[in-house]
Formats: sequence, C-alpha cells, structure tokens
Amino acid sequence: MEVKKRGGAKLEKSGMKPKVAVLMGGIGSERDVSIQSGSSVAAALKQAGFDIIANDINPNNLEILDDKSIDIFFPVLHGEFGEDGTLQQILEDKSLLYAGCGPAASRAAFDKIESKRLFSGAGIATPKVIEFDNNIEIEKLREQLYKLGEKYVIKPVRQGSSVGVSIVSSKQEAIDAAQKTFTEFGDCMIEEFITGRELTVGILCEHVLPIIEIKPKSGFYNYHAKYIDDQTQYLFDTIKNSSRVSEINRSAIDCFNALGCRHFARIDFIMGKDNVPYALEVNTIPGFTSHSLLPKAAAKAGFSMSQLCEKIIDTAYSRINEPQA
Repeated sequence: MEVKKRGGAKLEKSGMKPKVAVLMGGIGSERDVSIQSGSSVAAALKQAGFDIIANDINPNNLEILDDKSIDIFFPVLHGEFGEDGTLQQILEDKSLLYAGCGPAASRAAFDKIESKRLFSGAGIATPKVIEFDNNIEIEKLREQLYKLGEKYVIKPVRQGSSVGVSIVSSKQEAIDAAQKTFTEFGDCMIEEFITGRELTVGILCEHVLPIIEIKPKSGFYNYHAKYIDDQTQYLFDTIKNSSRVSEINRSAIDCFNALGCRHFARIDFIMGKDNVPYALEVNTIPGFTSHSLLPKAAAKAGFSMSQLCEKIIDTAYSRINEPQA
C-alpha cells in the first residue's frame, strides 16, 4: 500500500518536523499503562521539537484520524484494539502513515499460539505448549501434560503485561488454572515451564539493543513486578560469553523477522539451563513508562527517551512506500 505523506514535500523542503499524533488509552486491560506510555512518548517528542497531539483513542472515538494536519501517527496502545492489529488495520484502510508494526505482524504477535507456530517454522526454540479450550478431554490433557514436565505456565492466548498468567506445580493445578483462565479470558494455553534466566531484547529500527536480564523480587515477572515494584532488577552485561550474546541477538532478529515486524519491538526469552534462548513472545508495542524495558535498553545504547522516539518517527516517516506487514 502506498501511503500519502501529508505535506511531505513541503516539510522535507523546509526542514520542518512532521506533526505527530500520539495515540494512547484504548479499551484493553492495560489501558492505564498505555496512558502512562503515551504520555511519556508525547513528552519526549515535544522535547525533541515535534508538534504533538496526545489523543485518548478508542473504537468509538476515531475523530483524530480525520485530522488532516497530522503527518504521522504513533500508536502507544497495549492489548486489545491497539496491539492486536485492529487499530493498525484502520490506519491502513485510511492510508495513514504510522509508526510500528503493521496489522499482520501485530495480529501474529498478539496471538501467542500463532507466534509459536511462526517461531518454530523459522527454527527458533520456544517452550512446548498445549492449547486449551472447554472441549478438550481432561484425560487426554493429563497425558499431554506428562510431556511438558512437572511445572506449567498458564497464559491467555491474547493478553499482554503478564495479565492472567499463573505458574503451577501439578497437573491438576494446571487443569484448574486453565479452566479458570479460559472462563475469564477465552482461549488459553498451558506452556512448559523452563527454569532459567529471564531476558528481553529490544529491536530499534532493525538494530539489536543491549540484552536486559530481569530479576523480579517475587521470582515471577508479573504485572506488579513490571509496573509497580521498584525492587525488580534490570541488569545489563550479565552474559559474559560473547558467542552466547550473539546467539541471543540472532534469535531476537529471527523472531522479529518471522513475524514481519518493523520499526521497533521487544522480544522476551527464557535462557534455560542448557543455555538455549527460548523465545516466549514478541511485544510489538512495548511499554514506554519509567519501568519499561525498551527505553532502558535504548538508554544503555546511548539514546535518550527523546532520541529513541525521534528515531522511530524518522524511520517510519522516511519509509513511505515500504510494504506493510
């Protein structure tokens, strides 16, 4: 799809920066985090000299998309509507220029089962998983659980920020937790629990950012540890083996490409005791709050928050005719 750059020639000739609408809020369970992230992005871009409109958007309030003065949109919505490809498809249908992944990549990343299928197809290691729904035979499920070990992670298929995630240590607990999760969130999955180190790798405009190792005080990197607990540790340079660092970085790029991502994303891994980085998921709109990991990794690489956001806008704005994924 060819995107028409609003006022593009005039802006390029004058050296003016494009006018940016930062989209935030939405309707998902991570709405509050989105508003924090969006406010941070808007402040950073304003500091960088951009003309900014910060907009709390939802499916029933899309008027901002008809504002002809806006040159580019920066979606900073987490979860349903904003990160599942819905908003991106609306932007595509309106031929609007925006930062971040396209609808297909967003849909694939938001669906953890689809992500795993694409990871496996690209030869990327990922924990084994069982899809769960209310039609599954419990005895058959028990047999399948034997193949996953003795500890399990129960996750909604389409949620983020560890919403609805639980860790259990028996087959019956796994079944009970899956039934509860299915009732609350719909489709869910039972994933093999891999003991290891939690890692995350940011990708910024096709470049890999420094690896972060996450050490939550609780032992589980849940919603509280991500956004509230100041005692969660985010550590750099904890992997000393350079070939292992290269392997993790390659795997991150492979995940990014397998889903068809663009501009930026963050990939979460567990590095098992076998030193294999197991891909968990790709976050196509990671957080931009004070606790968020993409800004932390960018800062380690020498980018301030303003420089990070400006680079994303510049990259998106300079690639008007690139394929949309």
